[in-house]
Amino acid sequence: MSKAGHQQVNPTRRRVLGTLGLAAAAAGMPGLAGATVVTRTEGDKDKLALWYDKPARQWVEALPVGNGRLGAMVYGRPLQERLQLNEDTLWAGGPYRFDNPGFKAALPRVRALIDEGKFIEARDLVAKEMIAQPATQMPYGAAGDLLFDFHGVDGAQGFRRTLDLDSAIATTRFASGAVRHVREVFSSAPDQVIVLHLQATGGTLDFDVGYRHPREVKYGDGTFDVTKARHDVPAGAPWDVSEDLAEAQRPASLSIRADGPRALLVEGRNADHAGVKGALRYAVRVMALGDGKVDVDGDRLRVRGAREVTLLIGAATSFVSPRDIDGDPVKAVRERVDAAARKPYARLRADHVQAHRALFGRLSLRLGRADAGTAPTDARIAAVPQTDDASLATLAALYLQYGRYLLISSSRPGSQPANLQGIWNEGINPPWGSKYTININTEMNYWPAEAANLAPCVEPLVKMVEELAVTGAAVARESWGARGWVAHHNTDLWRAAAPIDGPNWGMWPCGGAWLCKTLWDHYEYNPDDAYLARIYPALKGAAMFFVDVLVEDPKGRGLVTSPSLSPENPHHPDVAVCAGPAMDRQIVRDLFAWTLAAHEKLRDPDADFRKAVEAKRARLAPDRIGAQGQLQEWLDDWDAQAPDQHHRHVSHLYAVYPSEQINVRDTPDLIAAAKVSLNTRGDMSTGWATAWRLALWARMGDGEHAYSILRGLLAPERTYPNMFDAHPPFQIDGNFGGAAGILEMLVQSWGGEIRILPALPRAWPEGGVHGVRARGGIEVDLDWVGGRATRVALRGKPGQAAKVRIGERLVTVKLDASGRARVALT
Repeated sequence: MSKAGHQQVNPTRRRVLGTLGLAAAAAGMPGLAGATVVTRTEGDKDKLALWYDKPARQWVEALPVGNGRLGAMVYGRPLQERLQLNEDTLWAGGPYRFDNPGFKAALPRVRALIDEGKFIEARDLVAKEMIAQPATQMPYGAAGDLLFDFHGVDGAQGFRRTLDLDSAIATTRFASGAVRHVREVFSSAPDQVIVLHLQATGGTLDFDVGYRHPREVKYGDGTFDVTKARHDVPAGAPWDVSEDLAEAQRPASLSIRADGPRALLVEGRNADHAGVKGALRYAVRVMALGDGKVDVDGDRLRVRGAREVTLLIGAATSFVSPRDIDGDPVKAVRERVDAAARKPYARLRADHVQAHRALFGRLSLRLGRADAGTAPTDARIAAVPQTDDASLATLAALYLQYGRYLLISSSRPGSQPANLQGIWNEGINPPWGSKYTININTEMNYWPAEAANLAPCVEPLVKMVEELAVTGAAVARESWGARGWVAHHNTDLWRAAAPIDGPNWGMWPCGGAWLCKTLWDHYEYNPDDAYLARIYPALKGAAMFFVDVLVEDPKGRGLVTSPSLSPENPHHPDVAVCAGPAMDRQIVRDLFAWTLAAHEKLRDPDADFRKAVEAKRARLAPDRIGAQGQLQEWLDDWDAQAPDQHHRHVSHLYAVYPSEQINVRDTPDLIAAAKVSLNTRGDMSTGWATAWRLALWARMGDGEHAYSILRGLLAPERTYPNMFDAHPPFQIDGNFGGAAGILEMLVQSWGGEIRILPALPRAWPEGGVHGVRARGGIEVDLDWVGGRATRVALRGKPGQAAKVRIGERLVTVKLDASGRARVALT
């Protein structure tokens, strides 16, 4: 058979279960009741911090804290501290629908044009009749700034600011004359407030607190270069520069007033956008407790003569759900701040640290024997191109743990999912709206969640998919004429599901289906029948949509989606609309397999549905190898003529990672083709796209190639001084994708196997990772020396069996009565 006609044989149903790693789930094997907290040494803790010897001059130097719902960027400025605030439901607009009423009538005409090869005409008809009107969604906004103006601070000797990942506390230390200042900031999950604790030893604290309304941020020349934002402190400015509270014009709806003798209350409304009026009310409350005099002077909170002060900051909106906006934000912030005020600072701090470590402490990583480095973090990032392997190893370990920290801080049960910037956003006009881009970016946010032992952080995404299935059902019915539900390439707080932006970006119907992979991964890593029953309606609805909308390829190559595109890549100049791109076929093949497995496990009596899914899955157009030996991105062999040979998206490689349809064990010919495609694309791209390439090479077992890409990801072109990922500008998905890629180099879990050191580079000859989660609900502890495993220990359900591959050797290990086992290494 020629390469152009190479086809992947559809696996049998039994092999589907094995390939998806469902052996444990099919046998009714539950997951662990709870993950093990890894014991850390003091030396480990020393390596778990970002630190700097100067204050932040710009947003990408400030340090993030968050509890999933409330976030703050901490600048660490001695004379005027700035806390830039975020609350995860403070988005623009209100409940809305922008569906194009011409969609359903245009659908058969667009399909016919695509079948005839009239792609420009199809694109133009999609733009006119199928893209939302207007072609946008609502942006995520900031909650404003708190500016703390300190009096009597005269210099800053011995300055140091840190973000301790283990405790989730940002600390600023310096001396001003004989007075030693220590400031600690954290966002407490137990108490749902941001806490700023200030202490002056050898002197007193005198300061004022003011609120600045969120404003638009101007990003340089329009390329969204955050470093050029107009209100950042200029390079070379002195440390004691201050910002103006009045810089942003206050809207008439904004109110700032006293709320008791020690508190300031801010009330406002969210922004209008694209003709949708702001429907949310928000509130910020700041209370000061300490041993000095505290009062409110107009719109400022004033503290005088204190040695120790704790400020409690609450923020909330009236958002309850995408269709309920009648919450009471003032009541919420009063109750939360007042409750926190009844605790002493030591208790607030201890409760926060305990809740954070319950998640963060589940995994530890050591790469090499090098120390944590004596240079500040920004200097270490700047020096990456010249850094030796030993020093880079500790930076990579810090990067992984920073990714875990960011996920804990931006996605916890009860919060919204992590968006394009997690929860940290400076203005009301963030790049790309800081929305949920679900053709890669939102999914990438959760790539490390399971393996990095942060399963609880997935809950917000599960809830979002459940809500999106409701709005997506209306779009499926009224636009596509189909059952089930659909979401395209973006969504927002209001769970919009129609295609937006334009035909080359929005006309892609697989966003909801790809989100279902995160739900299914959560089940495979934490097998639980109750959870499976919860997500089954979403799986079934997503599968039902494709049962209804798949169409025959006119050339007889199987069932395909139409219209669609390969995100966001044109196959001819300025034309992306097509039928049956590889990614669609791969995602739908996975979705059908997950749904069939859940159907069987839960004994769904709907036999007609099962037969329909089985029949459709068997007839999906298979993956193909093109004339250049590449894995074809499209059903036709257009790859060599596509306008952008180095495009950031590598959508057709979904089957390699995060899926496992194409893998080194079962499909070597397709893996070879995937490598041709990936080499053509190149190693370096935008931040998140570079992270995807890292994960792909790791999954394919090439540790040296993966390491080379990781070095580029950590360099200053793709990592900001505060270790945020540079798209540019900041997008948090690169942090999460990079974290997932690092773990993928060390432990993999797919195809019913746990793979030990599958892509270990020579640069990491020794190390250890403890607490990695694997499919089936197993935790792995691993140590290695000289590039070879010296200890592999498993934890899971008593009596559970696991297949472990170390090099070419595959062993079956059975856990003992305590749920533990050591893998024999000889």
